Amino acid sequence: MKRKYIRNKNFCIGLGIVVFLFVMMFISLFYTPYPPDAMDTANAFAVPSAKHLLGTDNFGRDILSRLMTGSQTAFFVGIGAVTIGLSAGLLLGSVSGYFGGWIDEIVMRLMDTKMAFPGVILALVLITVFGSGALNTAIALGIMSIPKFCRVTRSGFMQIKQLEYIKAARSRGASRFRIMVLHILPNISSSLIVTATLGFSGAVLSEAGLSYLGLGIQPPTASWGKMLYEAQAYLITNPFLAVVPGIMITIMVLGFNLLGDGLRDLTERQGN
Repeated sequence: MKRKYIRNKNFCIGLGIVVFLFVMMFISLFYTPYPPDAMDTANAFAVPSAKHLLGTDNFGRDILSRLMTGSQTAFFVGIGAVTIGLSAGLLLGSVSGYFGGWIDEIVMRLMDTKMAFPGVILALVLITVFGSGALNTAIALGIMSIPKFCRVTRSGFMQIKQLEYIKAARSRGASRFRIMVLHILPNISSSLIVTATLGFSGAVLSEAGLSYLGLGIQPPTASWGKMLYEAQAYLITNPFLAVVPGIMITIMVLGFNLLGDGLRDLTERQGN
């Protein structure tokens, strides 16, 4: 079993990147080289040095410290969005897929209605109505991802509920709840994990985009997307300010995508 995971390059590289970013985020909870919001205008646009490993921004804030703190925002929004999307999608998809009929019709029409609106536009509307910030951004992105989790769950339930061991469980008098939770759900957990992993990277990218537009994370909270927004005025004179947070966003999205692809390959091989 261990060799199977080790031989999968996507899984190993993705897991390594995710672990590295998580460790950086965890360390930032207790330590950063400088307070991430501490301004020192006398040292604005300082080049990388022993004092500031990645230099400073236009306000003299330490870029490394803000990158480390920005990872907290990325993980918070990613985990929050996936948790909301997975919880609601799992509930709706399991009920829809198991019972079918008019329940399935209502749930799927609701999902179709939701998907008729472009995701980013829906997120913009929700953030405009409820306000910006990390929590509201996570909620908006979580609502966006509900149909994806709902469809994966529904598909799995519809396939597995027809299998012989499910019919045998019904004949033994097992309740619907027991069949759904103990017999069907564990068998679609791998698909949900893969979907959640890929959904995390999508949430991080969407948060960066919203923050870049000025509608996501607001100052003084550090965000990689917000750092890009603040750096756009200095792309000619000091492009390094935009390159560093852009690289961090790319690394995180790449890491979770590789991890998700690796998990998908592993689960498909296991199924075959």
